[in-house]
Amino acid sequence: MSEEIGSNDPEVNSRKWWDPVLAVFNRLENWSIAIALGAMMLLPLLEIVMRQFDSGISGNSAIQQHLVLFVAMVGGVIAAREARLLSLSTFTAYLKSGYAAAAKNISSTVAVFVSASLFAGSWAYIFGEFADREGELFPGFPLWWAKLILPFGFFMLTLRLIWQSGDRWWLRLIPIVVSAGLFYFGFYEFEEVSGFVWPLLIVVLIATVLGAPIFVTLAGAALVLFWGWGGYWPEEVGPILALNLYDLVKSPMLVTLPLFTLAGYLLAQGQSSQRLIRLINALFGRVRGGPAIVTVLVCTFFTVFTGASGVTILALGGLLMPVLLAAGYGDRRSIGLLTGAGSLGVLFPPCLPLILYSVVASTSRVSISLEQIFLGGLLPGTLLLVLTIGYGILREPKKAASPDGAGLDLGVWAKELGKAAWGATGEMLLPVVALFALFSGYATPVEAAAVSAFYAMILYIVDAKVVRKVYMLKELPGVMAECGLLVGGVLLILGVAMGFTNYLVTEMIPDQLVTWATENIESPLVFLLLLNLFLIVVGCLMDIFSAIIVIVPLIVPLGAAFGIDPVHLGIIFLANLQLGYITPPIGMNLFLASYRFEKPMSMVIRAALPMLVVFVVGVLLITYWPALTTWLPGVVLGQ
Repeated sequence: MSEEIGSNDPEVNSRKWWDPVLAVFNRLENWSIAIALGAMMLLPLLEIVMRQFDSGISGNSAIQQHLVLFVAMVGGVIAAREARLLSLSTFTAYLKSGYAAAAKNISSTVAVFVSASLFAGSWAYIFGEFADREGELFPGFPLWWAKLILPFGFFMLTLRLIWQSGDRWWLRLIPIVVSAGLFYFGFYEFEEVSGFVWPLLIVVLIATVLGAPIFVTLAGAALVLFWGWGGYWPEEVGPILALNLYDLVKSPMLVTLPLFTLAGYLLAQGQSSQRLIRLINALFGRVRGGPAIVTVLVCTFFTVFTGASGVTILALGGLLMPVLLAAGYGDRRSIGLLTGAGSLGVLFPPCLPLILYSVVASTSRVSISLEQIFLGGLLPGTLLLVLTIGYGILREPKKAASPDGAGLDLGVWAKELGKAAWGATGEMLLPVVALFALFSGYATPVEAAAVSAFYAMILYIVDAKVVRKVYMLKELPGVMAECGLLVGGVLLILGVAMGFTNYLVTEMIPDQLVTWATENIESPLVFLLLLNLFLIVVGCLMDIFSAIIVIVPLIVPLGAAFGIDPVHLGIIFLANLQLGYITPPIGMNLFLASYRFEKPMSMVIRAALPMLVVFVVGVLLITYWPALTTWLPGVVLGQ
């Protein structure tokens, strides 16, 4: 340390005394969420083994559910640490540095106040006048100890948001001072508070436009609306949101969400993409449209297990682009195909959006099992897959030559196929393992997710690249923290959204929408058409996880009013969001493709237009051919 003092190295001189302290906290956060995810994976596996001996783990289900709460809070803190909390707006990307810094500070100020309010509300929920601290999570461990992660998580989240609010101390003081003033304002007993509701909601909206995280938008709106309804901040309003967040973990299906996501992240961190490309290229590389088939299948596979099309484009774009260019597709055709293929996979199990839709819809007056939504997405997903492959085959250059310019040597081909198949056996068995565990009856959905995550971890550990790394145990917590970051960010949004949804239900907003729709729209076919148009816009403006959490509680009652099967409605919803990803001018995949391939947006939009037409045809078929969604669940589940 003493040698660094007075160093001419700018990197050394830029270090602060608190950097080592923050580094320790960062490692603690990474390790804690890695341990929690590891426990979530191992407990169901132990349950499977002990069940064979007519035994089990006391309180296993409750322990797993509280581990989900832990992952939600710590994952949210890590997301704030990395400045990667999901937000609705990209407005600040168009601002110059000074204006961008001001916008960041304003949005951070609102975020700090909302997070601090949730901390105070969580504290009141556990230690307040009406708190219930009875019961044990397991013998010797009081239940309220597990609930402490709520105030602790929001306290850490508040500190992280303060730190992220600016790069100067005086900038970080602004959200602290303003939040203190707003707390005084919230505690003041006004005779009539309804007049403050709309101005405060406008403040929340401005913060959202300036880049505030989605959880701030939803929690802030809920705080304002419940406060205007007659509560006191945070003595009554805060505990309501804390209770809604805590109640969320009682959903038994929610445990599957982080486990399947962990399986995808572990798969993506190894050499699986190269092995799969080699296998699929060996199978289809020499047939007509082979490079397109390779691109579509590999993109679909990775989106299934990562749950996010953006990850697929960013991670695989550099690997697959040369494959298409070598086949003569050209820049525009290659980028168009990759942009569209990047959003495939959302409808195939065990993709994260399917699980999240099942959880959210099941809290909105309908019950959709994981098996139903998984089976319902198979045929529609296959339809979009086939249509995309068909487009790729039709767009193949007529004079595309084989890579070596020679005819097919069956001996060489068989040898390469055998090597490629052997190398990718582990990856190809992962969906088989997941679906067999889920539908065989030997495991519950949570246990099936744990089996999938454990299998993916084995693949990660035995990966040839990882085996050579003596620091694998040092790297693994970082991989699991990356998974926890995504899961925690989504669960945090979902938890506060439950509070916002609670207000909408209390005010009977969904019932009013149903009344309006049934009075003004007579045909279910017209309703589905209008729903498609609305969802395409939603898909352009919101990421898929935010859209599920915010929009699903509103459309599920509408679908029920028009007699739309809830599983069919869910697949329509997700298919339209896929379409929204590539809809000009602001589809998310268009921006990601422009960034990844370093091409102007105008060129990417023109390249993606043919794929947009393909997706429109597919979505219309899915929408107006219900049997495509409902037939398979009916046959397999007898429903």
